[in-house]
Amino acid sequence: MQSKSLILLALKDSIPVFVGYIPLGIVYGFLFVQAGGNWWTATLASVLIYGGAAQYMMVPMLSASVPVLAIALATLVINFRHVFYGISLFNRYPAKGFMRWFMIFALTDETYSLVTTLPKETPVVRMFWISLFNWCWWILGSFIGGVIGESAKVDIPGLDFVLTSLFAVLLCEQWRGKHNPLALWAALVSYVVARLVSAEHAMALSITFCVAAGIAIALRHSPKEAK
Repeated sequence: MQSKSLILLALKDSIPVFVGYIPLGIVYGFLFVQAGGNWWTATLASVLIYGGAAQYMMVPMLSASVPVLAIALATLVINFRHVFYGISLFNRYPAKGFMRWFMIFALTDETYSLVTTLPKETPVVRMFWISLFNWCWWILGSFIGGVIGESAKVDIPGLDFVLTSLFAVLLCEQWRGKHNPLALWAALVSYVVARLVSAEHAMALSITFCVAAGIAIALRHSPKEAK
């Protein structure tokens, strides 16, 4: 009974991601098929890669016959931030076993936002099911989009703002769940500064500034914790 309760809680937790992943997955699957792929390849890519932005980037690169090595390198650069996500969750994930490896594989921006909003004593099973549900939503969206792309040419206006809306909702949840908003302010200031320095490389610069700010915050608080 407790396990079923945790699954239901995880399902409820994943609803904001469901709202974003389904339309985003549909657009990805649709674009993938329109670029010359087929529905099952688009779906399989979501099952195995589960890369979100990397999969969107992959569509024009495959269409332009870019070498696989170049695509792999670009994917590594885009998803390198997940390494830092994993470090921060190192002690909250299982020490070994299938659940550990799946949760590492399924760690996305949205899943990270949800998991870090939960209390530290949250059972691992609940976090596992959140990861699983989010993965399923992305696969389902990709499948629907791929089928639509093969059956008809459909114009899908307005969905380019869905990802922005999803992150806005997750940011609000992060804000509500944090007692110390310093990290959120650091992220906001980092992006503003990065945008002023170089709009073209704002994302990469802001991530770098955030890492530096995170290290500075950790060093500032470590002496207090040691006492």
